[in-house]
Amino acid sequence: MTVDNNKLTTSSGAPVGDNQNSMTAGSRGPTLIQDVHLLEKLAHFNRERVPERVVHAKGAGAHGYFEVTNDLSKYTKAAFLSGVGKRTPMFARFSTVAGELGSADTVRDPRGFALKFYTEEGNYDLVGNNTPVFFIRDAIKFPDFIHTQKRHPQTHLKSPNAVWDFWSLSPESLHQVTILMSDRGIPATLRHMHGFGSHTFKWVNAEGQAVWVKYHFKTEQGIQNLDVNLAAKLAGENPDYHTEDLFNAIDQGDFPVWRLHVQIMPIEDADTFRFDPFDVTKVWSQKDYPLIEVGRMVLDRNPENYFAEVEQVTFSPGSFVPGIEASPDKMLQGRLFGYSDAHRYRVGTNHNSLPINCPHAKVSNYQRDGQMRSDSNGGSSVYYEPNSYGGPTESPADKPLAFKVSGEADSVGYDHHDHFTQAGDLYRLLSEDERTRLVQNIVGAMTPVDLDEIKLRQIGHFYKADPEFGQRIAEGLGLSVPGVV
Repeated sequence: MTVDNNKLTTSSGAPVGDNQNSMTAGSRGPTLIQDVHLLEKLAHFNRERVPERVVHAKGAGAHGYFEVTNDLSKYTKAAFLSGVGKRTPMFARFSTVAGELGSADTVRDPRGFALKFYTEEGNYDLVGNNTPVFFIRDAIKFPDFIHTQKRHPQTHLKSPNAVWDFWSLSPESLHQVTILMSDRGIPATLRHMHGFGSHTFKWVNAEGQAVWVKYHFKTEQGIQNLDVNLAAKLAGENPDYHTEDLFNAIDQGDFPVWRLHVQIMPIEDADTFRFDPFDVTKVWSQKDYPLIEVGRMVLDRNPENYFAEVEQVTFSPGSFVPGIEASPDKMLQGRLFGYSDAHRYRVGTNHNSLPINCPHAKVSNYQRDGQMRSDSNGGSSVYYEPNSYGGPTESPADKPLAFKVSGEADSVGYDHHDHFTQAGDLYRLLSEDERTRLVQNIVGAMTPVDLDEIKLRQIGHFYKADPEFGQRIAEGLGLSVPGVV
């Protein structure tokens, strides 16, 4: 049978005879419910938007590949990292954190740096940011933190009071706040920023030996940032500036590249390191654990359809492959659940069967049914395990490495409470011009806060990081800090 592919059809494949006029009872009569094409169009239109991401709603993405330049198989048995020259297809999504889907690209905000590697052992997702640390270190605080970045329930406006109240009552945020308020808080483009896994992960080699690891993606385009006034101007004139820049660069053959390095810490060092290595508000000194090159990430192909690829792509820090495992990082542990659960709600229980998320590796399991099941749903094969009918079986060799646990089951925090040293170190690394802009940015952001109590509490944190840091902010806000803060 010959099919005319130029014919407009309904979703069930029937040809549409008239797409310009709805069916009515006479020229002026009411519209008829039997116009199923009209009903289908309106119903589908009402459902064209899936719920936007609660965080990282506004983003841009691209396809590319990861190529190994340094074989580190002595540290990890992950197949996609073995062998110099090995290439793995991948997809990257960059995003702002707090804004809605239609918000401006050039606001002061961390940028999401989410990567999906389509490996032969299944998909590996690395879901990080353009900063090496985060505001909080326990997932139980995440909903509260994000609430402060969103809109006030009465005014429906952003609330500096909520933002600085939370930060001042959560001193562990100081390191990330300092980075955010620095020049790097507004990248010039998505191509001109670094990316980080942020969390600590565990690598395991073929012999069952483990190390702790942190990921650093260094942009080969160089770091470039936006002046605050230019960023504000662009937010009004071209709110999609970063999205446009990434698309145009790839479209013109100017493919952005990042070079992946890792820091590797022996397992036993975690017990004696001066900071808790699983605390995501801290960095590891590169003097202690120098960067080791792994490979290059190249983005060389734009999406064909934004919704199908960028909007429907789903990432989860729990998407591991053999040789890469979780660490005791409390923030990571919460994200292992939170991200996949968000996708099941937002996109659907079968989100991993969508083309952009579907593993290139063979998928064999006993998960059946659910909304929008688009494949054969397992056909007539056996649907439970264990079974006697040759269904897929477990692979004991791929179990995560066993690890020891100890202590009482209780709600406990991290042992280390020095939230100030690393933020102070960062401040002292900045040039005088960079310090001046940092202080100006913080003063500008804190000026609208109503309560001096909140301002003074936050100034106290800056003062503990570096007395000059705190004093300059106090002076900028016209406040005097009583005694030694």
